Amino acid sequence: VPLEAGILQPSPMEQLDFAPAADTGAQYVLPVLGEVPPGEPPDPKTCSPRQYLEYYIFPVLLPGLAALLHEVEEEKCFEGKRTKFIASDFLTEWLYNKNPKKKDESFTELFSIPFVKDWLKDHPRPPVPLSLILSEEEASLLIQSFWRGYRVRCDSEIQELRQWQKKLREERHITKIVREFWTKQEAKGKRIQLWGV
Repeated sequence: VPLEAGILQPSPMEQLDFAPAADTGAQYVLPVLGEVPPGEPPDPKTCSPRQYLEYYIFPVLLPGLAALLHEVEEEKCFEGKRTKFIASDFLTEWLYNKNPKKKDESFTELFSIPFVKDWLKDHPRPPVPLSLILSEEEASLLIQSFWRGYRVRCDSEIQELRQWQKKLREERHITKIVREFWTKQEAKGKRIQLWGV
């Protein structure tokens, strides 16, 4: 059977999971975790790719994608261009926790999943930008406080005070004195360690 013929035919999963639901008032029936097409499941090692997908992959993946879309809506990802929500993280966590082999275990967060820990050791993530973490209120407070500080530093009396402090530091060699002080403290600490006190 040519590959195109197998792809273009509608699968029983399409008829099962996404039929309109008249009695519930919802637009579509969401897929149910573990719901498989009727009939005896085929041998996973000898069945066709299509059968494998319909019996072993879609019954888990489709409910996960439905949960992902629900979470995307709750996180309001469609309202802005950028979001802190990472869909692959959510789906990984969801699929790991919904694994039938792990049904007796408690919920595991994404960064506590063993293979995720191993991956992140070798591929650390860059930090999430502050613009995605802060709420609008927190961001506005930060911006306002920065602006107030800037306006105060622009004041002529404050500028004069800062110049005087800079000159005082240079004349008294405060930076050099502080450096020498900490060098002496470190030397004392090394001597104490050598004596075992």
